[in-house]
Formats: sequence, C-alpha cells, structure tokens
Amino acid sequence: MTTSTHLLRTRRFAPLFVTQLLNAFNDNLFKNAMVLFVVYSIYNSEEAEGQFSAIASAVFILPFFVLSALAGQLADMRDKARIIRMVKAAEIGIMLVGAAGLVMAFEGIAVHSVAIPLMLTALFGMGVHSTFFGPIKYAILPQHLHPQEVLAGTGLVEAGTYIAILAGTILAGWIPVEWAAIGVVAVAVIGYVISRQVPPAPPEIAAEPLDFHILRSSIALIRNTAQDQRVFLAIMAISFFWTIGAVLFIQFPPLAKNVLTASKEVASVFLVIFSIGVAIGSISINALLKGTVSARYSPMSVIGMGLFVVAFYFVCRAWIPHPEDGLMNVRQFIAQPLAVPLLLSLLGVAVMGGMFVVPLYAFLTTFVEKSQAARTIAANNIVNSGAMTVGSLLAIGLSAAGVPIIQQLLLSAAMCLVSAWLAQLLYRAERAVG
Repeated sequence: MTTSTHLLRTRRFAPLFVTQLLNAFNDNLFKNAMVLFVVYSIYNSEEAEGQFSAIASAVFILPFFVLSALAGQLADMRDKARIIRMVKAAEIGIMLVGAAGLVMAFEGIAVHSVAIPLMLTALFGMGVHSTFFGPIKYAILPQHLHPQEVLAGTGLVEAGTYIAILAGTILAGWIPVEWAAIGVVAVAVIGYVISRQVPPAPPEIAAEPLDFHILRSSIALIRNTAQDQRVFLAIMAISFFWTIGAVLFIQFPPLAKNVLTASKEVASVFLVIFSIGVAIGSISINALLKGTVSARYSPMSVIGMGLFVVAFYFVCRAWIPHPEDGLMNVRQFIAQPLAVPLLLSLLGVAVMGGMFVVPLYAFLTTFVEKSQAARTIAANNIVNSGAMTVGSLLAIGLSAAGVPIIQQLLLSAAMCLVSAWLAQLLYRAERAVG
C-alpha cells in the first residue's frame, strides 16, 4: 500500500497542504456562520431559507465560472508559489469585509440593506480568491512530488480539505457569530504567513500574453482540454459530482430546521458527517488503488452514493417532527430512534463520494503535460462551476415552486446515475489506452 504520511513532513508538500487546509477552513467558517445565522435568526419560512442558501452557494460559485480561464493561464505561466502568496494576502481584506457584515447582522444594524450585502460581497470575494488558488493546489503537485506520490498527495489534499471543512463547520454551528467574525480574519492572517513557506514553482513554459477576454479564453481552454477523451470524461464526471454536492449542501440547513425540527448545531453536524465521510473515502481509495491512478472503482462508488442518498430520503420521510418542543438540540436529536440510520446514510453518501472523486482529480494532473496542468484544472473548474450554478438555480426554482426540500433529495440521487455512466465511459477509455 502506498503510504502518504511522509509527505506531511516535507517542505515540498506540507506548507501547501496547511495553506489549503486553512483556506478551506476559512471558507466554511465564514459561509456556514453566515448561512446558519440568516436561516435561524433572520428568516422564518422554508422557501426564503432555501432560496438564501442557494443564492449564497451561487454567489460563491460564479467567480469559478467567469475567471477560471484567466486563473489557469496565470498558474501555468507564472510562479505558482508567488500567486498563492498574493491571493492569501487578498483574503485578509476580504475577510475584514465579511467580518463587518457578520458583526452588523449580530447587532441588528441595517441587516437587510447593508449587513447581508456585505456578507454576500465577501463570499463572492472568497469565490474569486478560491478561483485563483484552485488550479494551483492540484497543478503544483506533479511539479513538487514524484510520479508515484501524486495520487497520495491528491488524496491528502482532498482529505485535508474536508477535515478543514469539518472544523470550520463545527465552529460555525457552535460559536457565537461575533467570534466567527474575529476567527475568519485571524485565520486569513495565519494562512498568509504559512503560504510564504511554499517552495518556488516556476512555470514549465515561457510566459505568453494573457487573454483577458473571458468568454473566448474559457471556450478555448475547454476545447483544448477536451481533446483528451479521458480528461474530458473525468471533468464531466467531477462536474456532476459537485452539482450533487452543491444541491445537498443547499438542502441541509433548511431540511434540518423544517423537516427534522433540529437546531443549527444539528445542521452543522450534518455537514460535519459529510466532511468526515469524504475524508475517509479520499484516503481509502488510495489504499485500494495502491497509488495507481485509475477510475476502476469510480462507477460503483457513485452508484453507492446514490443508494445512500435514497436511504437518507426515506429516513427523512419517516422522521417524526417535534414542533411542540421547539427545535431539538444535538442531544435530543441523537436520542431519536431514526437518528443513527439518518447519520449513517449521510456518512455513506460522503464516503462513496470521496472514493469517486479523488482518482478523477488525479487524472487531470497526471495525463497532461505539467505545463498544462493548471489550465486543465481551470477548465475543470469552469465546467464544475457551470454545473453547480445550474444545480443551485434548479434548487432555487424548486423552492420557489413550492417543491418540499425533502423531495429535492431525489434530484441528487438521480444525478448519481449520470455520474456513474460518465465514470464507466472513462474507465473504458482508460483501459483502451492502457
């Protein structure tokens, strides 16, 4: 079995790993603190809560769709470590804006006219920040790691990302919102300091003029990337996976409040379980594949994910709400007869999802030239964000049309079948080339 823990002791991987971990932590601490506060303390209808949760997701995703082509060009043609330091410095300013919005919302100062717009502006800024950081966190791995370490490094990055999501989500659900405001600024500062330790990663090709025409450069980037059938199929499969994840994350807070009559702490537990599961799946698939980059287990993994989503749906349908007692805290929720099946089905969704997506990301960085790796990830981000935006808009439309949150779960299960089909096509293409 290929081990990966030794990478955490090397400078060629550890600073990048910690920087990415803090980045994911801060994204989720801020976003979940904002969404949970608005859902539980400002709005009081399932429709409005579902729409706000979807709008927040769409605002974060939009920069990936618009700016990924430029981000990919920069990452392949400039020193990746230098770009990391620049975006981490920008994060400090973005989080100062977000912290101001959180504090104003907590104090009840101009909540709808100023505080919420400030928070959404900061969320958009974090989307821009992550758009420029995203291509680098994967594309830099083949440059700093040995070929047999790339899958392990990719798995660690994914696992670390979800451990960070776990920590950020826990804090967002449990600490006061004003503490979250302080925390996001402090973490941004720490992330910038650590990012300065990432070793240089100069471009593999000579610098070329950047194409700032968003539409033209995006189309050209996707067209060039799609020439390799394996990479194209991996991107499409990943896109459907993240669409499923976007829809599920949109549904969790209003589902916990309105279907399960549970508190925001319980909603954060859902996100925690999901994050733990993806981390487990990310590490497990590396052990199963023994370091070999392959989509062998991806089709069955995403089918398993869909089955667990269906199980989650049926448990939610059978759930008996307790509105007369108010919203249940974590202890009361765990005491419910169906709590364990609910959490286990959610854990299964996440584990299968982690096993599905990690090899596909490794495809994107190992089956292209190192000089093209960042642009390949950027093309993936464009398609992913477009798919997630469609998923978010669909969730907004379904909520506006009065479709209950619980019924929307079946949409996620159906999309798993499409991902399985794409993953099977990818595995056939992999075997044909191999």
